[in-house]
Formats: sequence, C-alpha cells, structure tokens
Amino acid sequence: MHEGKEARLVLENGDEFRGFSFGAGHSTSGEAVFSTGMVGYPESLTDPSYKGQILVLTYPLIGNYGVPAKNIENSLDTNFESDKIQVQALIVSDYSFEYSHWNAKKSLAEWLKEENIPAIYGIDTRKLTKTLREKGAMLGKIIFDEENVGFYDPNAFDVVKEVSIKEPIVYNERPNQEKVVVVDCGVKNNIIRNLIKRNLTVIRVSYDYDFLADFFDGLIISNGPGDPKMCKKTIYNVGRALKHNIPTFGICLGNQILALAAGGDTYKLKYGHRSQNQPCTLVNTKRCFITTQNHGFAVDMKSLSDEWQEFFVNANDGTNEGIKHKTKPFMSVQFHPEATPGPVDTEFLFDEFVKMLK
Repeated sequence: MHEGKEARLVLENGDEFRGFSFGAGHSTSGEAVFSTGMVGYPESLTDPSYKGQILVLTYPLIGNYGVPAKNIENSLDTNFESDKIQVQALIVSDYSFEYSHWNAKKSLAEWLKEENIPAIYGIDTRKLTKTLREKGAMLGKIIFDEENVGFYDPNAFDVVKEVSIKEPIVYNERPNQEKVVVVDCGVKNNIIRNLIKRNLTVIRVSYDYDFLADFFDGLIISNGPGDPKMCKKTIYNVGRALKHNIPTFGICLGNQILALAAGGDTYKLKYGHRSQNQPCTLVNTKRCFITTQNHGFAVDMKSLSDEWQEFFVNANDGTNEGIKHKTKPFMSVQFHPEATPGPVDTEFLFDEFVKMLK
C-alpha cells in the first residue's frame, strides 16, 4: 500500500475531495477540467493548451507505462509536446507506482516531482467529473497542510503570453522551399513536425509578432490556452493577413482566433472538449472522424458573414469544429489534426494546407 502526503482538492462551489500526493507537495490553483482519454498523459501534460488548468483524468489507472526520455530531432522533442509540463496539477483515481514500457525512463511521479507539479491520487474522479459536467468547469485549488491559496482563473489573463516563444525560431531551412509562419500561441511540437515532414521551412514567431513584415507563403495559427479574446494583437495581425489573401490554417485556439479576426464571435463551453475520442462530421458529407481535442471555448458560427461556411461539426453536441472561407484560402479546425495523443485520421488537413500554398 502506497500512501503519500494527504491533500485536498477544493472547488469554488465548496465541494471538497481528499486524496494523497504523488507529485510535488505544495498548494496550487487553476481551472479544474477533465479529459476522457485513456492514454497519452506524457503528451497531454506537456500540451501548452493546458496552461493554468488542473487536469482530471477520467481513466481510472494512470502511470502504468511510465514516462519516456527526452529525444531531440530538428530541435524538437519527439516524445513531448513542449519542453515542460504545462498543467497546474494532475488529479487521478488510481496511480500505478509500478510501471513497465520499453520506452520508459522514469515514473510519472518522478517526472512530476522533478518539474514541481502537484498531483493527487485516491480521488473519486467519477464523482468529480460528474460535478464538472453538471455544473461546468470551475476553479479549484489543491491544498497541502492548510497552506491555503487563492483561486486562479487562467481565462481572466493573457495566459498565451506565458507559453509563446519570445524570439523567432526557424526550422528546416532549405533553399527553394515554401515558407510558413507559425504564430505560436502555445504550439504543440507535432504541428511543427508535420510541417517539416511536408518539406516546409517553418518560421515560429511569438503570438504578438508582426509577421507581415516578413516574406512567407502561408500562415498557421496554433493551439493554445485560455480565452481567445485575450489575444488581441494576434487577432489584429491575422485580420491584416486575411486582407492580403495569405493562405491560412488555424488549429484549436487558431480556429477561434481566425473567426474573431473575420469579425465573428466566440463563447465559453460549459465544460469543454478534452479527449482523443471526439467525433467530428465533415459538413455536407456522411464522413465522421475521431479527433483529439483540448479546448474550453467555441466559435459562434451564426456570428460570421455568409462568406464563411462551417467546415466540421461536433457529432456529440453540434458545436462548431472548423470554418472555411467560400472563395479564399482560409480554413481552420477546432480539433488537433496533429494528434499526439490520439488518432491521426485528420492529418490529411496538413496536405490540404500545402495545396493552398501552390
């Protein structure tokens, strides 16, 4: 029997859950959200879209395959989606203290402690998830030894600023290759890997960078955390790019930013979509794709002009999962075609973007 230090998760509605620590032993706070994915915790924990959030995993047993070592190719880690754990904290039902996997180099607990991230097991995650589904995502805090902290709402701040790079980085620079600018709002490594794989030179810039001052062939607006309306400079710059008819592809937060730049509106979902099993239907077809998702906001399709059409729709709740301009080379999706973790069924959208560059 393994039992760590006792800790409490307290939600802003007063609900309290008690468990035991298997990560760093300090108090913290953030927005409590849940993910229904069964696997993929190394990729999810390093996804910058989770910045500011306390992640609840609904799958009951976590940690059984450990954590891989870092492996750098093209200046990017192939095993993780950024250079550190991004979540505020992790909540699971049953933590596996023993792990076994050919690629594992350490335990999940060791990794969390190294990066100073609190984590609790022994929580009734079924009850916690039902609470978040019924009442909506809410603020929470993890308390150790009565070391109380205040509630922290990442959606009330420009949290993208915390995950975006400061200076431009160029990947896969080759002569006579198309160049694409990736606006880094918290970009996952596999988005850049997919672009490199398609023989593109990638220019990664900060979320507030004036990229129109440079020469390039296409624009990617990345995923990222928080309320899209906080990204005022990004929205402004993307709006300018649209006037120049630059081929543009938005992913996740990028879908929301593209909609806002086009004059549309976004709204907060009750509890968001976070998993690797979200079904999305390609509009005007009977094709349904299983997708990876991680977002708490959505596009209000009715707020866009008739120049835009819906691209994908969530088959569970009918919310928007992508937009596309009817005549110009602009498109975006709310899900993650780069996966990691999850199915790669929609990776073909990167090929569609490459066609837009020709």
